[in-house]
Amino acid sequence: MLSKKVTEALNKQIELEAASSQYYLAMASWAETQGLKGVSAFLYKHADEERMHMLKLIRFVNERGAHGLVPALKQPPANFKSVSKIFDEVLHHEVKVTEEINKLVDITLKEKDYTTHNFLQWYVSEQIEEEALARELVDKLKMVGDDKGGLYFFDRDLQGIAGAAGGGKAEA
Repeated sequence: MLSKKVTEALNKQIELEAASSQYYLAMASWAETQGLKGVSAFLYKHADEERMHMLKLIRFVNERGAHGLVPALKQPPANFKSVSKIFDEVLHHEVKVTEEINKLVDITLKEKDYTTHNFLQWYVSEQIEEEALARELVDKLKMVGDDKGGLYFFDRDLQGIAGAAGGGKAEA
């Protein structure tokens, strides 16, 4: 059985993962309206992955005898300034998620909840990968700068990553 403190922390993480999914979904929708099929495909896939992270947490909380809560969410922004700004936000957001996962791990250690600590190691590893990919994409966009041709190739490359079945990690 999960302690009240661990349950509350896990439910807070569920809310963050749900909000992440919605945020990336809003980014994907905007990119799609801008004719950026690759960027939108990447972000739609990423929104799905964040939702999966949320569901994994809900199921874990429920399996451990507590109650995983489905959160109410604020509407995310509908418009974004540029692809570059979107991926800056993705990186910033993933760093925030990593910080929150680390706080959650710390709580489980203080509560001596080693089962939840063990479960959270998947999230710790996942965040390393997600931050690395987000940094890589931000770096590529810095190389592209204001070059429309470069943006075209960036968009095309992301479409390939998003469409790769089982290959090319498309999580950020």
